[in-house]
Amino acid sequence: MKVLIVEDEIKISNVISKGLRQYGIESSAAFDGEVALELMKSETFDLIILDIILPKINGWEICKYIRQTLQLPVPILMLSAMGNTEHVIKGLDAGADDFLAKPFKIDELAARVRALNRRNHQYASVPPNELLAAGLSLNLNRMEVKRGETVIPLTAKEFELLKCFMQHPNRVLTREQLLEAAWGIGFDTGTNVVDVYINYLRRKLEADGSLRILHTKIGAGYYLSQE
Repeated sequence: MKVLIVEDEIKISNVISKGLRQYGIESSAAFDGEVALELMKSETFDLIILDIILPKINGWEICKYIRQTLQLPVPILMLSAMGNTEHVIKGLDAGADDFLAKPFKIDELAARVRALNRRNHQYASVPPNELLAAGLSLNLNRMEVKRGETVIPLTAKEFELLKCFMQHPNRVLTREQLLEAAWGIGFDTGTNVVDVYINYLRRKLEADGSLRILHTKIGAGYYLSQE
């Protein structure tokens, strides 16, 4: 496994590199956005650890460029001292798969790196099929969702959340379970990012007065049901 660390603070980059090496994870470093993009064009990485505040090109723009221009499926773990819900959502919407606020513990960072890599390989082997639940159809091959005959455009994270619900209809799913399904994080991040994305899904799935299908179980989580 090879990771690209994009971090302008050399001490932090060295700490990350040393910490990952303890888990058998090799890494390369880039200290500004331009160098990072050049490395991505010439080398293959299994995962990218990406700071936001960088010289020349910031992390937001790098993330968008990876997804929209290079169209690389490589997992991206975004690091930042800006760790409130707004920044987490902005990072995830830009194409990041996970977000970790500074300061952080190297053991947690390494655990997230391993989880993202594991999840990425699992998804690569998922066979094409279709899920049906609560009047919705979800095509895993085309990443397409329909309610009846109407196609509902979803972001990648919204799609992963809905997929989790449709794999477990009528079952209450905790925030931790949903974080694991969509972001590969098996613990509470301390933000309300799940609740925000549930609201995004509701607005799209339940538009025009459609019957509610995403329900809240107070104190427990959320579940998918048309009843």
